[in-house]
Amino acid sequence: MERSKLVAYLTGAISVILALAYLLLVSLLDFRGEMIPAPQDPLLISPRIQFLQFLYSGLTGLF
Repeated sequence: MERSKLVAYLTGAISVILALAYLLLVSLLDFRGEMIPAPQDPLLISPRIQFLQFLYSGLTGLF
């Protein structure tokens, strides 16, 4: 009987710790502010990415 109480208390403590950690994580993520989507404007994309897109579009036209 004593062991089952210990397991119950331990499980409850772990559950409370996980709940508080989740609440803290959600609060930190919410504190960062509004989620802004990535820019879709090609001028804001780095030149390296634009070059890779150009190469890929040229390669797909060959096949």
